[in-house]
Amino acid sequence: MNVLDWLVPWEFSPSLILVFIVCAVLFWRGSRVRHVQVWRQWLFWLGFIGLYLNLHTIVDYYSERMFFIHRIQHLFLHHLLPLMVMLSYPGQVMRAGLPASWRYKLRDLNRTRLGKGLQTLLTHRIFVPFLFVFFVLVWLLPIPQFYSMIDWRLYRVMNWSVVISGFMYWNLILDRRPAPPAAMRPWARVISPLLTMAPQIVAGIYITFASVDLYPIFDLCGRAMPSFDALKDQAVGGLVMWVAAGLVETFGVVYALATAVRLSAKGRIRSEVIERMRLGSPTVSS
Repeated sequence: MNVLDWLVPWEFSPSLILVFIVCAVLFWRGSRVRHVQVWRQWLFWLGFIGLYLNLHTIVDYYSERMFFIHRIQHLFLHHLLPLMVMLSYPGQVMRAGLPASWRYKLRDLNRTRLGKGLQTLLTHRIFVPFLFVFFVLVWLLPIPQFYSMIDWRLYRVMNWSVVISGFMYWNLILDRRPAPPAAMRPWARVISPLLTMAPQIVAGIYITFASVDLYPIFDLCGRAMPSFDALKDQAVGGLVMWVAAGLVETFGVVYALATAVRLSAKGRIRSEVIERMRLGSPTVSS
């Protein structure tokens, strides 16, 4: 099998290609209008290309036939690649890539009750971390896992749910501003990855040491690597969740901690608390 064979989609999706083309054009146009550091451009394009390779190539064939490859795929789709893209801070760049008339319409929408409600929902400090964990764990349950592997529509819902929740979560954690305007307080951004990684680590440990085949669907589909029996496949997949995903979220903890320390050193967290007191709002330690 040559390199081009690896790039052939296992399940062709015109809508996915359209989404990727639109996002690529917006970032490219925006980077010509706004100054974007080279390292940010590299992070965006590496993460962006990685997402495409994991969503629309022969990777899907192996992901449907080996549990540990499926977990590696979701490690990239849910944790690492959204983290890389959001570290490039692409939002304002892509907005700058929109035609002027669209930017004005987006501005007007953000001022409406609907727009403000959507912003609140998509950046909610409790709802977003909950979704981040939920879409990891729900697809690990044997029944949802079984049906997502035999129904291509549910399989795409599964993959897109982890990608979107990953973007939403890292958008919160990587925010470098005090709150407000950030949706989550700086020290809460330090604690959040510790809370979200805990149930994932527990699930990974359980899968690693399980003594029964939790996912017979991979045998029914026909394992791509017959040398890996069910328990060995599960053990490696559990380790991916337990160790690799934990390491990615540990990076989030360190990054958020550096942001909190920087804001504290500049007095911006303290001034936020003072402002809350001045306005008569109940204060919560950041």
